[in-house]
Amino acid sequence: MDLRICNLKKVYGDKVALDLPSLDIHSGELVGLVGNNGAGKTTLLRLILDLIRADEGYVLSGGTDVTGANASGKVDFSASDNVAWKRYTGSFIDGHFLIDFYTPEEYFTFVGKLYGLTPETTRERLKPFELLMHDEILGTKKYLRDFSEGNRQKIGIIGAMMIRPQVLLLDEPFNYLDPSSQIVVARLIAEMNRELGTTVLISSHNLSFVSDISTRILLLEKGRLIKDLPNHEGSAIAELNDYFDKLTS
Repeated sequence: MDLRICNLKKVYGDKVALDLPSLDIHSGELVGLVGNNGAGKTTLLRLILDLIRADEGYVLSGGTDVTGANASGKVDFSASDNVAWKRYTGSFIDGHFLIDFYTPEEYFTFVGKLYGLTPETTRERLKPFELLMHDEILGTKKYLRDFSEGNRQKIGIIGAMMIRPQVLLLDEPFNYLDPSSQIVVARLIAEMNRELGTTVLISSHNLSFVSDISTRILLLEKGRLIKDLPNHEGSAIAELNDYFDKLTS
């Protein structure tokens, strides 16, 4: 599923959080978003998910404006196509996506139901994530609010991926995870992209994992795209390292 960004701009006060004249993410790409804090990575993901409204421009997901705006710029919330893109999109931005008074089983069942999965199918979909859960999530009878940040991160990622989306957006998926879990998450993302053709957009400060699995890397600085790098077998890492090295010299 393609994503197209046109003249997208978000401003907070006198600060430009994001200014992207044009960006196309093609179906089946695994794209890494990198940049220092304040670069606009999370803002871009939130705009793609219609969690915040742009001051200018728009995002097309599969040819549909994610805000549901028509040609006049007005939003028609009665049109069924307005939410069609949500049915094939999986995402996890932060812990606010979780429902803290649910157990993991209740949360996964809830997410599955939203996407039309039966409880039996949901349980089957969780099997590929058993190594990541490491016997610390299912069967614990704990509410999500009582889990460590690392396990909350895992639950959110699993909830986004178990629906087998056509588009997957993850913000800092390696945060809070131990090294073994980071490796597992990176492998799961790459496998979903390769085996299902899922279009993936991940934001991360971890240049190593991003360069290992991404087919393309976008470098943002102060809300603007300054490098769009093809990444064949990790070819972009040298240029990225050089960029960040110069910022510290």
